[in-house]
Amino acid sequence: MTEAIPVTRATDHGTAKLMPDVDRERAWLLTVDGAPQSYVDLDDPAHLEFEYARRLGHVLDVVAEAGRPLDVVHLGGGALTLPRYVAATRPGSRQDVVEADRGLLELVTEYLPLPPESGVALHAADARAWLEAAPDDRADVLIADVFGGSRVPAHLTTLAYAREAERVLRPGGVYLANLADAAPFGFLRSQLATFGAVFEEIALIAEPGVLRGRRFGNAVLVASHRPLDIATLARRVAADAFPARIEHGPGAREFTGSARPVAEADAVPSPEPPDGAFGIG
Repeated sequence: MTEAIPVTRATDHGTAKLMPDVDRERAWLLTVDGAPQSYVDLDDPAHLEFEYARRLGHVLDVVAEAGRPLDVVHLGGGALTLPRYVAATRPGSRQDVVEADRGLLELVTEYLPLPPESGVALHAADARAWLEAAPDDRADVLIADVFGGSRVPAHLTTLAYAREAERVLRPGGVYLANLADAAPFGFLRSQLATFGAVFEEIALIAEPGVLRGRRFGNAVLVASHRPLDIATLARRVAADAFPARIEHGPGAREFTGSARPVAEADAVPSPEPPDGAFGIG
Protein backbone atom coordinates (compact mmCIF):
# COMPACT_ATOMS: atom_id res chain seq x y z
CA MET A 1 0.00 0.00 0.00
CA THR A 2 1.31 3.45 -0.94
CA GLU A 3 1.89 5.63 2.11
CA ALA A 4 -0.37 8.67 2.23
CA ILE A 5 1.48 11.96 2.18
CA PRO A 6 0.33 15.46 3.21
CA VAL A 7 -1.11 17.73 0.54
CA THR A 8 -0.83 21.52 0.69
CA ARG A 9 -2.62 23.87 -1.68
CA ALA A 10 -3.39 27.58 -1.88
CA THR A 11 -7.16 27.90 -2.19
CA ASP A 12 -9.38 30.93 -2.72
CA HIS A 13 -9.39 31.96 0.95
CA GLY A 14 -6.18 30.57 2.44
CA THR A 15 -3.70 27.73 2.50
CA ALA A 16 -5.31 24.33 2.99
CA LYS A 17 -3.44 21.25 4.13
CA LEU A 18 -4.62 17.64 4.21
CA MET A 19 -2.64 15.47 6.62
CA PRO A 20 -3.05 11.69 6.96
CA ASP A 21 -3.72 10.29 10.42
CA VAL A 22 -1.02 7.75 11.29
CA ASP A 23 -3.45 5.89 13.58
CA ARG A 24 -6.33 5.43 11.09
CA GLU A 25 -5.56 4.09 7.64
CA ARG A 26 -7.72 6.37 5.45
CA ALA A 27 -8.35 9.26 7.83
CA TRP A 28 -7.34 12.84 7.17
CA LEU A 29 -7.14 16.15 9.03
CA LEU A 30 -7.88 19.35 7.11
CA THR A 31 -6.35 22.62 8.28
CA VAL A 32 -6.76 26.07 6.73
CA ASP A 33 -4.06 28.60 7.53
CA GLY A 34 -2.94 26.27 10.31
CA ALA A 35 -6.33 26.09 12.04
CA PRO A 36 -7.94 22.60 12.25
CA GLN A 37 -11.14 22.60 10.19
CA SER A 38 -12.27 19.02 9.63
CA TYR A 39 -11.43 15.38 10.20
CA VAL A 40 -12.62 12.62 7.88
CA ASP A 41 -12.26 8.84 8.02
CA LEU A 42 -13.11 7.56 4.54
CA ASP A 43 -13.57 4.02 5.86
CA ASP A 44 -15.83 5.14 8.73
CA PRO A 45 -17.76 8.29 7.77
CA ALA A 46 -19.85 8.00 10.94
CA HIS A 47 -16.70 8.62 13.02
CA LEU A 48 -16.65 12.19 14.34
CA GLU A 49 -13.34 13.27 15.83
CA PHE A 50 -13.79 16.91 16.82
CA GLU A 51 -15.76 17.68 19.97
CA TYR A 52 -18.13 20.14 18.30
CA ALA A 53 -18.77 17.77 15.39
CA ARG A 54 -19.70 15.00 17.82
CA ARG A 55 -22.22 17.34 19.46
CA LEU A 56 -23.73 18.29 16.12
CA GLY A 57 -23.91 14.57 15.37
CA HIS A 58 -25.80 13.90 18.59
CA VAL A 59 -28.40 16.52 17.64
CA LEU A 60 -28.71 15.08 14.14
CA ASP A 61 -29.35 11.68 15.72
CA VAL A 62 -32.32 12.90 17.76
CA VAL A 63 -34.06 15.35 15.38
CA ALA A 64 -35.93 12.43 13.76
CA GLU A 65 -36.29 8.69 14.21
CA ALA A 66 -33.09 6.74 13.53
CA GLY A 67 -32.34 6.20 9.86
CA ARG A 68 -35.03 8.50 8.50
CA PRO A 69 -33.74 10.47 5.48
CA LEU A 70 -33.58 14.22 5.94
CA ASP A 71 -33.13 17.25 3.70
CA VAL A 72 -30.12 19.06 5.15
CA VAL A 73 -28.42 22.33 4.21
CA HIS A 74 -24.82 22.79 5.37
CA LEU A 75 -23.44 26.34 5.38
CA GLY A 76 -19.70 25.77 5.37
CA GLY A 77 -18.15 22.73 3.78
CA GLY A 78 -14.70 21.97 5.16
CA ALA A 79 -13.86 18.37 4.35
CA LEU A 80 -17.58 17.47 4.23
CA THR A 81 -17.47 15.62 7.54
CA LEU A 82 -21.10 16.10 8.54
CA PRO A 83 -22.55 15.52 5.06
CA ARG A 84 -20.70 12.18 5.06
CA TYR A 85 -22.09 11.45 8.53
CA VAL A 86 -25.68 12.15 7.47
CA ALA A 87 -25.26 10.08 4.29
CA ALA A 88 -23.97 7.15 6.37
CA THR A 89 -26.48 7.34 9.21
CA ARG A 90 -29.53 8.48 7.20
CA PRO A 91 -29.22 6.94 3.72
CA GLY A 92 -31.36 8.60 1.09
CA SER A 93 -30.98 12.08 2.60
CA ARG A 94 -30.74 15.03 0.22
CA GLN A 95 -28.03 17.50 1.18
CA ASP A 96 -26.78 20.85 -0.05
CA VAL A 97 -23.33 22.06 0.97
CA VAL A 98 -22.54 25.76 0.54
CA GLU A 99 -18.84 26.65 0.68
CA ALA A 100 -17.43 30.03 -0.33
CA ASP A 101 -13.97 28.62 -1.10
CA ARG A 102 -14.29 26.86 -4.47
CA GLY A 103 -10.65 25.83 -4.38
CA LEU A 104 -11.19 24.09 -1.05
CA LEU A 105 -14.13 22.15 -2.45
CA GLU A 106 -11.99 21.07 -5.39
CA LEU A 107 -9.17 19.93 -3.12
CA VAL A 108 -11.48 17.95 -0.84
CA THR A 109 -13.39 16.24 -3.63
CA GLU A 110 -10.13 15.36 -5.40
CA TYR A 111 -8.46 13.69 -2.44
CA LEU A 112 -11.45 12.76 -0.26
CA PRO A 113 -14.19 12.01 -2.82
CA LEU A 114 -17.79 11.54 -1.78
CA PRO A 115 -19.46 8.20 -2.56
CA PRO A 116 -21.54 8.45 -5.76
CA GLU A 117 -24.72 7.64 -3.84
CA SER A 118 -24.12 10.28 -1.13
CA GLY A 119 -26.95 12.57 -2.28
CA VAL A 120 -24.78 15.64 -1.64
CA ALA A 121 -24.88 18.68 -3.96
CA LEU A 122 -21.98 21.15 -3.67
CA HIS A 123 -22.38 24.90 -4.18
CA ALA A 124 -19.46 27.34 -4.34
CA ALA A 125 -21.16 30.45 -2.95
CA ASP A 126 -21.36 32.83 -0.02
CA ALA A 127 -23.50 31.21 2.67
CA ARG A 128 -25.86 34.10 3.24
CA ALA A 129 -26.25 34.96 -0.43
CA TRP A 130 -27.13 31.33 -1.20
CA LEU A 131 -29.56 31.19 1.72
CA GLU A 132 -31.34 34.37 0.63
CA ALA A 133 -31.85 32.89 -2.84
CA ALA A 134 -33.07 29.50 -1.55
CA PRO A 135 -36.78 28.64 -1.64
CA ASP A 136 -39.02 28.56 1.42
CA ASP A 137 -39.37 25.31 3.38
CA ARG A 138 -36.38 23.66 1.71
CA ALA A 139 -34.73 21.90 4.65
CA ASP A 140 -35.40 19.77 7.70
CA VAL A 141 -32.06 20.79 9.21
CA LEU A 142 -29.81 23.79 8.55
CA ILE A 143 -26.26 23.56 9.91
CA ALA A 144 -24.05 26.65 10.01
CA ASP A 145 -20.36 25.89 10.45
CA VAL A 146 -18.80 28.87 8.73
CA PHE A 147 -15.50 30.36 9.81
CA GLY A 148 -13.47 33.01 8.04
CA GLY A 149 -10.13 31.91 9.39
CA SER A 150 -11.08 31.14 12.99
CA ARG A 151 -14.00 33.57 13.28
CA VAL A 152 -17.69 33.36 12.42
CA PRO A 153 -18.35 36.07 9.79
CA ALA A 154 -20.42 39.03 10.96
CA HIS A 155 -23.08 38.70 8.23
CA LEU A 156 -24.00 35.26 9.59
CA THR A 157 -24.85 36.58 13.07
CA THR A 158 -27.75 38.98 12.54
CA LEU A 159 -31.49 38.98 13.09
CA ALA A 160 -32.08 39.26 9.33
CA TYR A 161 -29.90 36.20 8.77
CA ALA A 162 -31.78 34.27 11.48
CA ARG A 163 -35.07 35.11 9.76
CA GLU A 164 -33.70 33.81 6.45
CA ALA A 165 -32.68 30.58 8.19
CA GLU A 166 -36.18 30.19 9.61
CA ARG A 167 -37.73 30.82 6.18
CA VAL A 168 -35.63 28.10 4.51
CA LEU A 169 -36.42 25.60 7.25
CA ARG A 170 -39.68 23.66 7.25
CA PRO A 171 -42.07 24.32 10.17
CA GLY A 172 -40.59 21.46 12.20
CA GLY A 173 -37.03 22.20 11.11
CA VAL A 174 -33.96 22.62 13.31
CA TYR A 175 -31.16 25.17 13.04
CA LEU A 176 -27.69 24.26 14.33
CA ALA A 177 -24.63 26.47 14.51
CA ASN A 178 -21.06 25.91 15.57
CA LEU A 179 -19.98 29.04 17.44
CA ALA A 180 -16.97 29.97 19.55
CA ASP A 181 -16.47 32.39 22.43
CA ALA A 182 -15.11 32.86 25.94
CA ALA A 183 -16.23 34.71 29.07
CA PRO A 184 -17.91 37.16 29.36
CA PHE A 185 -19.64 35.60 26.29
CA GLY A 186 -20.74 38.79 24.57
CA PHE A 187 -20.86 37.08 21.18
CA LEU A 188 -22.51 33.88 22.36
CA ARG A 189 -25.15 35.72 24.39
CA SER A 190 -25.96 37.93 21.40
CA GLN A 191 -26.51 34.83 19.25
CA LEU A 192 -28.88 33.31 21.79
CA ALA A 193 -30.81 36.59 21.87
CA THR A 194 -30.88 36.79 18.07
CA PHE A 195 -32.14 33.28 17.44
CA GLY A 196 -34.37 33.40 20.51
CA ALA A 197 -36.17 36.31 18.89
CA VAL A 198 -37.02 34.14 15.86
CA PHE A 199 -37.38 30.59 17.22
CA GLU A 200 -39.44 29.39 20.16
CA GLU A 201 -36.95 26.76 21.39
CA ILE A 202 -33.28 27.54 22.07
CA ALA A 203 -30.55 25.35 23.52
CA LEU A 204 -26.79 25.63 23.91
CA ILE A 205 -24.39 22.68 24.13
CA ALA A 206 -20.80 23.11 25.34
CA GLU A 207 -18.13 21.62 27.54
CA PRO A 208 -18.79 22.62 31.18
CA GLY A 209 -15.44 24.40 31.46
CA VAL A 210 -16.35 26.64 28.54
CA LEU A 211 -19.77 27.46 30.01
CA ARG A 212 -18.13 28.30 33.35
CA GLY A 213 -15.83 30.75 31.59
CA ARG A 214 -12.65 28.79 32.24
CA ARG A 215 -11.50 28.67 28.63
CA PHE A 216 -12.27 29.67 25.05
CA GLY A 217 -14.15 27.00 23.13
CA ASN A 218 -16.87 25.89 20.79
CA ALA A 219 -20.56 25.91 21.62
CA VAL A 220 -23.39 24.46 19.54
CA LEU A 221 -26.53 26.58 19.24
CA VAL A 222 -29.78 24.69 18.59
CA ALA A 223 -32.95 26.55 17.53
CA SER A 224 -36.37 25.31 16.48
CA HIS A 225 -40.08 25.95 16.79
CA ARG A 226 -40.87 22.47 18.06
CA PRO A 227 -39.68 21.01 21.35
CA LEU A 228 -36.67 18.74 20.97
CA ASP A 229 -35.93 15.61 22.97
CA ILE A 230 -33.69 17.49 25.36
CA ALA A 231 -33.56 14.66 27.91
CA THR A 232 -32.18 12.17 25.38
CA LEU A 233 -29.81 14.75 23.95
CA ALA A 234 -28.55 15.69 27.42
CA ARG A 235 -27.80 12.04 28.19
CA ARG A 236 -25.95 11.58 24.92
CA VAL A 237 -23.72 14.62 25.25
CA ALA A 238 -23.03 13.90 28.93
CA ALA A 239 -21.99 10.31 28.13
CA ASP A 240 -19.77 11.31 25.20
CA ALA A 241 -16.00 10.81 25.27
CA PHE A 242 -15.89 14.62 25.54
CA PRO A 243 -18.73 15.30 28.01
CA ALA A 244 -20.87 18.38 27.48
CA ARG A 245 -23.79 20.12 29.13
CA ILE A 246 -26.99 21.60 27.69
CA GLU A 247 -28.47 24.93 28.70
CA HIS A 248 -32.16 24.98 27.76
CA GLY A 249 -35.29 26.80 28.84
CA PRO A 250 -34.65 28.90 31.98
CA GLY A 251 -30.93 28.05 31.84
CA ALA A 252 -30.62 29.37 28.29
CA ARG A 253 -32.59 32.51 29.17
CA GLU A 254 -30.38 33.12 32.20
CA PHE A 255 -27.26 32.66 30.08
CA THR A 256 -28.60 35.14 27.50
CA GLY A 257 -29.10 37.76 30.17
CA SER A 258 -29.74 41.26 28.84
CA ALA A 259 -28.21 40.63 25.40
CA ARG A 260 -30.14 42.00 22.45
CA PRO A 261 -30.66 40.62 18.92
CA VAL A 262 -27.95 41.71 16.49
CA ALA A 263 -28.90 44.37 13.93
CA GLU A 264 -27.08 44.51 10.59
CA ALA A 265 -25.30 47.73 11.55
CA ASP A 266 -24.04 46.25 14.82
CA ALA A 267 -22.81 42.88 13.56
CA VAL A 268 -19.27 41.79 14.37
CA PRO A 269 -17.42 38.50 13.81
CA SER A 270 -16.93 36.07 16.67
CA PRO A 271 -13.86 36.85 18.79
CA GLU A 272 -10.38 35.87 17.70
CA PRO A 273 -9.40 32.67 19.52
CA PRO A 274 -6.24 32.67 21.61
CA ASP A 275 -3.26 30.73 20.28
CA GLY A 276 -3.73 27.01 20.67
CA ALA A 277 -7.45 27.26 21.40
CA PHE A 278 -8.42 24.84 18.65
CA GLY A 279 -6.73 21.47 18.63
CA ILE A 280 -8.11 18.14 17.64
CA GLY A 281 -11.05 17.24 19.85
